[in-house]
Amino acid sequence: MSINTGLFSSDSSEYETPQEFFDRLDWEFHFTLDPCATPGNAKCVRFFTKAEDGLGQPWEGVVFVNPPYGREIGKWVKKAYEEAQGGAVVVMLIPSRTDTRWWHDWVMRAQEIRFVKGRLRFGEWMGAAPFPSAVIVFRRGNYVPQVSAMTR
Repeated sequence: MSINTGLFSSDSSEYETPQEFFDRLDWEFHFTLDPCATPGNAKCVRFFTKAEDGLGQPWEGVVFVNPPYGREIGKWVKKAYEEAQGGAVVVMLIPSRTDTRWWHDWVMRAQEIRFVKGRLRFGEWMGAAPFPSAVIVFRRGNYVPQVSAMTR
């Protein structure tokens, strides 16, 4: 599978978040749920696989989401916002696609938007991603997002 096929399709949920990048976020947030995982790439003890349908499950606690980067991504971002309004803290690693409807409809309601400097590598065997990334933090309430940059 080529990098473009994986990162721009619904199969992308199988691409693991870089461990060092996740560890830095986990140190800050202490995640309890990964709703977009496989048994081989889950970042939390509690996780949902594609078969368990993380979109259809309630999210509680502090949630780390690296959603499929295909056409369904808007549904995941909307779900993150909605679950935060129910009390979860949701931190998402997503492509920085500021020109999309889902970005304007949902990301712009986040508490924080952290643009990642440079391009992430989603596996040692893959080159850098062909797109920039952002970390989005949703918490209960309506916010004007705090925007910052973070290093890989």
